[in-house]
Amino acid sequence: MSAPAARPPRQLHINLNALHSGFLPSAWRVAEADPKAFIDVQHYIRAAQLAELGTFDAIFLADNAAIVDQIDFRPITALEPTVLLASVAAATRRIGVIGTASTSYNEPYNIARRFATLDHVSGGRAGWNIVTTADLPSARNFGRDAVPEHAQRYRRAAEFTEVVKALWDSWDDDAFVGDKASGRFVDIDKVHPIHHQGEFYSVQGALNLPRSPQGRPVLVQAGGSADGRELAARHAEAVFSASQSFEESLAYGRELKSRAEALGRGPDAVKVLAGLTTIIGSTEAEALRRRDELVDLIPWRYSLNRLAGTLGISADRLKLDERLPDNLPLPGGGNGNHTFFNFVRALAARHDYTVRELIRALAGGGGHRVIVGTPEQVADDIEHWFRAGAADGFNLMPDVLPGGLQDFVDGVVPLLRQRGIFRHAYEGNTLREHLGLARPPVARHPRLQAA
Repeated sequence: MSAPAARPPRQLHINLNALHSGFLPSAWRVAEADPKAFIDVQHYIRAAQLAELGTFDAIFLADNAAIVDQIDFRPITALEPTVLLASVAAATRRIGVIGTASTSYNEPYNIARRFATLDHVSGGRAGWNIVTTADLPSARNFGRDAVPEHAQRYRRAAEFTEVVKALWDSWDDDAFVGDKASGRFVDIDKVHPIHHQGEFYSVQGALNLPRSPQGRPVLVQAGGSADGRELAARHAEAVFSASQSFEESLAYGRELKSRAEALGRGPDAVKVLAGLTTIIGSTEAEALRRRDELVDLIPWRYSLNRLAGTLGISADRLKLDERLPDNLPLPGGGNGNHTFFNFVRALAARHDYTVRELIRALAGGGGHRVIVGTPEQVADDIEHWFRAGAADGFNLMPDVLPGGLQDFVDGVVPLLRQRGIFRHAYEGNTLREHLGLARPPVARHPRLQAA
């Protein structure tokens, strides 16, 4: 009996999280920045092309359904992601394109069609970041006076995702015929209405376009709460985490992958991509100086309001030279964003930060981990987390775009390649191939199977 084939070595995964002018709220104020970049398609195309030069897995776009930031000071996520990513896909060849769409204020058929279309037009490079929406301004933009409670949002998201997957699988892979000689265009016996009737949705199906190049676009999620982790374990193929420490990320990944295995998925079914902001200098002192200059361009009022919003409290309760208030409850009575609330509180407690120190450590009051240092220090940190299994890769948020991304591609990527953990060139063409994910077979909708 021959020995089983050796598993290929793990490969590091890196996405670019293209947050308009950059992760830091003051990024639009630096000399080389264009204040209108947040609504300029060419800005995103240039960022994607630079990330593709660095052989990143994908460019990722967040989204909001309302103005939820302080637009008197900083740009916001304004352009609709799938429309923007279609333009990005046309201007690139290999890099994946991942867009955010909320299950709270969309319909499954529209999202299934939109992302299947993006997968077709990109040649198999699309991914959908599944989110629920917890802010009141978004609810009011859709005619609601309150945000649906947390558990209900996630029940809705779970059913929504099941319906989208069923619609993507409603055509068999060989349903399209296109035989000119016989005049047969589609084998209608291989196109299956899904006949879905659930708690939140009634969808007849089938989708009105053939199965996309990847079979299904890659499913991405950020599961921080218990409900979010359950959704991620059941459906996600990549998860964006906001872990602030190595130990947190290691425990998070183990627990999530254990949940996925318990649901009958394989040990490598879910890739954990930790959020990471980089501020890079030729020396550590230069990088720290760059961070401080960028943070000092942010009004303290803005940072206090941003941090207060994450914690679900009034900014009046935050004093710059005092610690966070004790015994803060989950925001919105447990109905807000659990992920960033928990990680920000843990970071403050671990280092005993004052509010001023916490804002500086968060590079302006955000919720992701920040590395400030040289390319070698950044590469060391990434390699440590990756080799020890604390992350399968990173969702990179450079301080400034495109400058901070250029620093990473020029300085950090060559080091990761030298250390044998990051690709020198793309080996495949689809996002699934970049992530080492199999093309899923068609799965019949359970209600259809029972019919």
